[in-house]
Amino acid sequence: MELRIINKSNNPLPRYESAQAAGLDIRCHLPAPITLQPLERKLIPTGLYIELPAGYEAQIRPRSGLALKRGLTVLNTPGTVDADYRGEVGVILINLSGEAQTIEPGERICQMVIARHEQPELVEVTELSETERGAGGFGHSGVK
Repeated sequence: MELRIINKSNNPLPRYESAQAAGLDIRCHLPAPITLQPLERKLIPTGLYIELPAGYEAQIRPRSGLALKRGLTVLNTPGTVDADYRGEVGVILINLSGEAQTIEPGERICQMVIARHEQPELVEVTELSETERGAGGFGHSGVK
């Protein structure tokens, strides 16, 4: 599979940081540092434009280290970039910590996972097949 990419930032192309990583690390494209106050969210530019093949999406996900150490996460996780989208990839970051967090230009802010997807044919019916579980959900199976 090939991922066509335009990079209008000063950052290197996204890359996998380990041999078996699922996500490409994505850096922000900022002219200067920005600060997110507690519970503040902002759309962060990346300077990246991608062309995915039909049947694929790019999922924008948080970086676990940023979430754990600084309380920074991606608000609409996972964010989806559709194969027919040609605009700049933006990342909605939110600061869930109790203190201001500064994001530096070029900082790795999220990861991007490329995933295959299907568009099923929807078939409207009046009933669904029976299962042992049935409609049980939202904690139905217990916590132990």
